[in-house]
Amino acid sequence: MKLCTFAPPMKRILIIYAMLVAACMMLFGLPASAEVVDSTVTVSLVTCSPGQETYELYGHTGLRVRGSVPRPYDVVFNYGVFDFSTSHFAWRFALGETDYMVLPVDFGLFMEEYRQRGSSVTEQVLNLQPYEADTLVRDLWANCLPQNRVYRYNFFTNNCTTKSRDMIETHVDGAVVYPVRRPRYTYRQMVHQYTRLHPWAQEGNDLLLGAEADTLIGQHEEMFLPEYLMRYADSAMICSVRGAFRPLVKETNELLAANVQAQQREADSLSSFSVSPRALGWIVVALSLLVNVWELRRRKLCWPVDALTLALQGIMGIVITFMVLFSTHPTVGSNWQVWVLNPLPLVFLWWVVQADRRMLRHQYHTVACVLLGIFLIGMPLLHQSFSALILPLTVAFLLRSIVHLILTRHGSLRNHKS
Repeated sequence: MKLCTFAPPMKRILIIYAMLVAACMMLFGLPASAEVVDSTVTVSLVTCSPGQETYELYGHTGLRVRGSVPRPYDVVFNYGVFDFSTSHFAWRFALGETDYMVLPVDFGLFMEEYRQRGSSVTEQVLNLQPYEADTLVRDLWANCLPQNRVYRYNFFTNNCTTKSRDMIETHVDGAVVYPVRRPRYTYRQMVHQYTRLHPWAQEGNDLLLGAEADTLIGQHEEMFLPEYLMRYADSAMICSVRGAFRPLVKETNELLAANVQAQQREADSLSSFSVSPRALGWIVVALSLLVNVWELRRRKLCWPVDALTLALQGIMGIVITFMVLFSTHPTVGSNWQVWVLNPLPLVFLWWVVQADRRMLRHQYHTVACVLLGIFLIGMPLLHQSFSALILPLTVAFLLRSIVHLILTRHGSLRNHKS
């Protein structure tokens, strides 16, 4: 899952350009100079609406800074920069050890990216005192130094949106007080709000997220999504150490309106599988039933079907089990779906197929019947929202094991050991 980033075609150009901008501004002593105070500096929270690509589905947040000392500048500090070419990127991402960067990007270039995407861009000018804005900008530039700019990304708790929020909160003279909103949501419910039109992206999330994603979270945790932070900031107040209140946002400007035509072009350019995960799951069950009936009528096991079923279950299980045991991504370690999708079917595949070909019972199917049956009975009692595929797949796997036991009930009485 990628929350905030640039589109891959522009990735390298943007990263190189942003690094050049940062180097030039630091070299010529723009707001990073300790001797110069820019009283004209303004800081804004910039929120970009979601796009159509998987990594664009949640939108993006940046901090826009404008000033005039020693010369006019206008940049967006972007905490959502990463590089696919980083060694072992996919492996590190799966482990939850992905490193992102903060880089200053020229405001015009930043806007062009979202203009092409068709996203809206909303600016909330922060109501900061000059000394608050000055220290915030200095620390933003300090964060862009090579030794500081890399941070450990976390989808829910440490992304481009939470980093921007935290920078604001730590540089106001007092505390930011947010409005109390209802109803409360879970992480999964919030993610679903942005993936409801992308069922396979939603299915991938649901297969990986565990029971912890189904617990109610607080309003501060809700701000991992850009549009939620924007809504909270709109009504937030700064409570100074002296007890005085002032609005966090001084004014709100729509810098770029959403372009429906551009969004539709991008959506049309993306290849999508038209069958929903739930429909595909029950198609698998229907096909499994047809094979099962054919086997029962002929009283013969079709071993290639068992081989394919166990391979599918085991391969999916490797991914789920790996995430549960080794990934540091939040909420994935409490995934009850590992009860159904785990690598054990791959371990027993060869012996089960040999038993099928000889019409002999293998105890794998006995154990599978028990475990899958317990899971089906216990599903309503588990505090987890399961993926759309998990119920039909569980039914299909259970039916395969039941048919195996029925057709081998006589031959299995021999003392066969696989």
